[in-house]
Amino acid sequence: MKGNFKLHSTVLREPETAARVDTVRKRCLDASLDAAKAKGCAVDTGDEWWRDESAVNVPGGRSITASDPLRVIVAGGGVAGLVAAAACHSQGMKVAIFEQASQYAPYGGPIQIQSNALRAIEQINKRCYDELRAAGTVTADRVSGLKIGYEKGVFMGLGPGYKRGDWLVRFDTLQPALDAGLPATVVVDRPVIQQILLNHGVPENTVRIKSRIKYYEELGEGQGIKVVLEDGNVAFCDVLVGADGIWSSVRKQLHGLDSGADGAAASGAAGGALDEKEARRMAKDSILMASGANRRYSGFTCYAALCEHKASNIEEVSYQILLGKDKYFVSTDGGGERQQWFALIREPAGGVDEEATPENPEPKLKRLLNEFNNEKPGDANGDVWDDFAHELLRATPEENIKRRDLYDGQPLITQGWTKGQVAICGDAAHPMMPNLGQGGCQATEDGFRLSQELATVTSTKDISPALQTYFNKRIGRTTLIQTAAQLGSDLLVDFDKMMTIPLVGPFFLFMTQVSMPFILRFLYTASF
Repeated sequence: MKGNFKLHSTVLREPETAARVDTVRKRCLDASLDAAKAKGCAVDTGDEWWRDESAVNVPGGRSITASDPLRVIVAGGGVAGLVAAAACHSQGMKVAIFEQASQYAPYGGPIQIQSNALRAIEQINKRCYDELRAAGTVTADRVSGLKIGYEKGVFMGLGPGYKRGDWLVRFDTLQPALDAGLPATVVVDRPVIQQILLNHGVPENTVRIKSRIKYYEELGEGQGIKVVLEDGNVAFCDVLVGADGIWSSVRKQLHGLDSGADGAAASGAAGGALDEKEARRMAKDSILMASGANRRYSGFTCYAALCEHKASNIEEVSYQILLGKDKYFVSTDGGGERQQWFALIREPAGGVDEEATPENPEPKLKRLLNEFNNEKPGDANGDVWDDFAHELLRATPEENIKRRDLYDGQPLITQGWTKGQVAICGDAAHPMMPNLGQGGCQATEDGFRLSQELATVTSTKDISPALQTYFNKRIGRTTLIQTAAQLGSDLLVDFDKMMTIPLVGPFFLFMTQVSMPFILRFLYTASF
């Protein structure tokens, strides 16, 4: 409904005073330390509800009541898994999260919780919503858009050229949200999001770490699922939800994929490697996993970091992409006078950087400074880049820069997301490129819709059709967004080529500008 949010609480960004900067940075640090210590995660007692087979394996199924609710196990303790568990818990279900990682090791820094995801979280748990809004930094109050990263001429001089840093497309993320009666997008550190969901979204001791699923088996229609962990423990539940990421173990069995489809997981939750050695291993292993899991290498390797730096354009710009030949540089306000940046470079999968040596102590930074060189002779193409990329790179220590290859996948329209009493969500169901910022947002919508459909179950025999309804209601929307993210990423890297063509270039820019409000209105909906 429109008008649910007061203007001052919806769109105004809290000034970045010294006190707020300190608060934002300290909360991120504290949450990261909690995650490293596995604070709030379960310690086995032997009497966990999921150990009881007799509670679910009832011949003919059983009735679901307030005193005997659905029992749900979620594989994966990243944001998708935490939201799915919180959503099911809010509907009175018993929940447990089995996370394969040894600890939380968030990759990539802050996450943009866009307006649609905020609405989903508000409907799941108002306390989590309020905490996230309070912890977040509003980014929708400033301009976002695409810039040309370097000076660019037009074919045969048939038209005006482009100066480095020129705006190509600008878009407003606030008005579409307000039109839909939704709150403005905020950015929140990943460990803070996890901390809030752990503290306020699910019961204490819900997450069990070092709990990788080996296999599962259905015990009969409405009679539950047996889940076998690699550590030898056995669990029983009514519903198994695979929120275990792009290399999902649950999806591997659900779709009958190759044995290597889930590969050797990284140690950190959310697919984050804990150290450089592990990151190097994952770069190679991901190629094999992608083949077995029917995932697509996007063609891009991605360097990412969060730097403590007050950007020179912070009062005017919240998000921008600098476009170049076979690469682009993305930056966004991370809150607390920090900038999160991504450098996407087109190259074959599996590449790794040189190891640091006394002669070359900063191999990643050295490469990136050359790739986005802002002084003559420029990069390998001879292009001299806009100063802003260098501004952020120079503010980033080498050890803060992480690298990974980006994979996504085709929509699982025919394969589906469910079978019997098992379902998948988030990246397990629809991995997508990051340029729309909707990966985590769509996972949040998944969690909400999943819980809504499971809440209609009155007998365990109703679980399978309820999960099928969840898939039917979600697949159309996620397919469009997943496809748009993939297409958008592919187009971005060739944007500069199209711009050089007289008439075609200006027309393409015009259509991109005109279409953005419609795309944002589709993304920012209160119904999912």
